[in-house]
Amino acid sequence: MENKQNPTVLILGSSGTIGSQLVKDLEDKPVNVRITSRKRNKVEQMVAEGKDCKFLDLDDPKTFAFALAGVDRVFLLTGYTVGMLTQSKTLVDAAKKAGVSHIVHVGVFAEWDTTDAHFAWHQMIEKYIEASGIAWTHLHPNMFMEALTSAYLPKNLTYTTYWEDRRVGYIASSDIAAVASKVLVDGPGRHAGKDYWLSVESYNGKEIARLMSEVTGLEIRCEEKGLEEFTELIEAWIANGADNWYASANIEFVRQMLDGRMSYMSMVQNDIPYILGRPAKRVREYLAENKEVLVASANQKQ
Repeated sequence: MENKQNPTVLILGSSGTIGSQLVKDLEDKPVNVRITSRKRNKVEQMVAEGKDCKFLDLDDPKTFAFALAGVDRVFLLTGYTVGMLTQSKTLVDAAKKAGVSHIVHVGVFAEWDTTDAHFAWHQMIEKYIEASGIAWTHLHPNMFMEALTSAYLPKNLTYTTYWEDRRVGYIASSDIAAVASKVLVDGPGRHAGKDYWLSVESYNGKEIARLMSEVTGLEIRCEEKGLEEFTELIEAWIANGADNWYASANIEFVRQMLDGRMSYMSMVQNDIPYILGRPAKRVREYLAENKEVLVASANQKQ
């Protein structure tokens, strides 16, 4: 039941990894949660279940007004295409018209002068949010730990990395959601104008393989591949319908990881204890939680 005394929070991407966890985290908090879907049958189903759900298609700004009416705070997370630029710009404009008072945006872990395209797109969105006059909070997560149990699952007792021996920092998506929940509940009075950096531990491929071995009891080796192999992977991804611009930006990411321009990805910068008053989840802990998935995948032949 909606409480008129509580702020209304709009969650974009509520069916995604972070968004779905965020919705759960907000269930018992003093906010009214509104979710969206671009599937009308899904909206009807959610409404029938008593949820505040509105139809919203990020590619159709005509759908924004009803979804934003009465909203105080917005959690903004867009999909992995170059379309994020237009989607975010038009949504921020609509949020301004609707009187939204706070936008919490999930961006990237990057230096201000990054030249990698999809990192730069996120930074352009951040600057546009700041210029809107709406209070803002930017979350800057490094590599999701979930990549270790999805795109980079070990196969045939082999963990494969595509940036050779370079290190990268990790963050659990559940911790990103927990930070977003805290910021959305507390509101702009406490978190406006803040950049929160979320990179808990830094590992290279061999170290990840060692952690996986210790957790699973298997002997998992690391295969360090480079740009040529990653390019082949991305070309297959594009052939299967991935956004060409975004996919190509991933190739640039690996190129810059290898030549040192993105060495900041190896940094540990962990604001979670300051925000949540507890430690962040560690990589070993995450791998232990997903031991069965790792064992099943590592024993598969490629």
